[in-house]
Amino acid sequence: MSLIPSFFGSHRSNMSDPFSLEIWDPFKDFPFSSEPQFARETSALVNTRVDWKETPEAHVFKADLPGLNKEEVKVEVEDDRVLQISGERKVEKEEKKDTWHRVERSSGKFLRRFRLPENAKMDQIKAAMENGVLTVTVPKVEAKKPDVKTIEISS
Repeated sequence: MSLIPSFFGSHRSNMSDPFSLEIWDPFKDFPFSSEPQFARETSALVNTRVDWKETPEAHVFKADLPGLNKEEVKVEVEDDRVLQISGERKVEKEEKKDTWHRVERSSGKFLRRFRLPENAKMDQIKAAMENGVLTVTVPKVEAKKPDVKTIEISS
C-alpha cells in the first residue's frame, strides 16, 4: 500500500487505504438511492447541526442554518413536549449558460425533533436568528428548595 496518493494514475479501491479515492456510500444498495431528490433531502436533513446545552436557568438549542432567514424556518412545540425545528433550503436556479463544476451545499427540507424534559417552561420558549444561527431558549422551572425550619433545642 502506497503512502502517497496517486492523482494521475489508476483509481484504487482498497477501503483500508486512507488515500483511497473510493468513498463508502451507506445508501448505495437502497432502492431509492438513485433518486437525486432523496439524496438532496437526506443531505439537508443530515447537515442540519444542532447543539443542545443545559444551563442552570434554561435548555439552549443552537442550529446552524446558513443562508436561511427567519421566514424560512419554523419552530414548534407539540403537546407531548417535543420541540420541532424545520424549514427548507431552496435549490439555486440554474441558468442555461452556467456550468456547474461542483455542488456541495445541501438543499431540501429539514426537520429536527427533541423531547423536552419535565423541567421545561413550555409557555416561555423564545427563538432568535442571527448570522445563520438559530437559538431556541427553553427556560427551566426553578427547582423548589425545601423549606427548612430550625427547631430550637431545649436543655
